[in-house]
Amino acid sequence: MGSIVTVDPLGTAVIGLVMLVGLVGVLVPALPGLLLIWAAGLAWVLLDGGGPGRWVVLAALTALALAGSAAPYVLSGRCARGGGAPWTTLAAGVVGMVVGALVIPVAGLPVGGVAGIWLAELSRLRDRSAAWASTVGVLRAVGIGILVELVAGVLMLLTWLAGVALT
Repeated sequence: MGSIVTVDPLGTAVIGLVMLVGLVGVLVPALPGLLLIWAAGLAWVLLDGGGPGRWVVLAALTALALAGSAAPYVLSGRCARGGGAPWTTLAAGVVGMVVGALVIPVAGLPVGGVAGIWLAELSRLRDRSAAWASTVGVLRAVGIGILVELVAGVLMLLTWLAGVALT
């Protein structure tokens, strides 16, 4: 079956640009980073009629997106709990992010997240320095998760570039 639209070099560049925006989305919580990269890859396959090579690339993008999306939560939760922080501390961080986003435009997500984690740990540990040390451990775990997601996004982009070159 033929394609409705053919992806010309300009279209390929636009798809690549959307993927780069997706990479930024890994670092900016308001954008669904890996989902955006995957959706651009899907558009690349569908708009040009597919073909076995492109479907293989999409399968690889899908596997990377799923692994990259799950790994940060698994790793962050495991690292945070390994440092002594219960899941309720992580939940408090998420609530803090939501409140922070509503109260402080742009910077509210990270500020609220850190404040939520610190307040939960302060409530649990009853010691400011211990609460801060635990907060730093949780933030380190979250940072590892973001790094894993970023690596998955870069691998997705490189996989797509290989697919563009080979198909």
